[in-house]
Amino acid sequence: MFGFSSGGISPQARVQVEPGYQVPFAQTIRRDGKITVQAVGMIADPHQAEAIIAKGRADCVALARGFLDDPRWSWHAADALGADIACPPQYARSRPNLWPGAALAHPHRGVGR
Repeated sequence: MFGFSSGGISPQARVQVEPGYQVPFAQTIRRDGKITVQAVGMIADPHQAEAIIAKGRADCVALARGFLDDPRWSWHAADALGADIACPPQYARSRPNLWPGAALAHPHRGVGR
């Protein structure tokens, strides 16, 4: 599997930074190179990540700053997409379906209701 990025650090690159801005690179390589690729580039929303995969733009997505911002991104993404994923037993009590405080702690996520 290959991940593709323009790097985003060269002033000559002139890449407009916006959500999913690196995805077209991965899509082109996947189509023309016929290899497995992962997309990067300001992928922060679970629905955005799912759409990239569902539309065949990449085989998987990678997040960096999204995980730095929210180390439990995958759990929150699963909740947003209605998926049920496993978690370590010691964390089970913090899952929204078992912790009544989830709705208070994260009202913007609409969890625990």
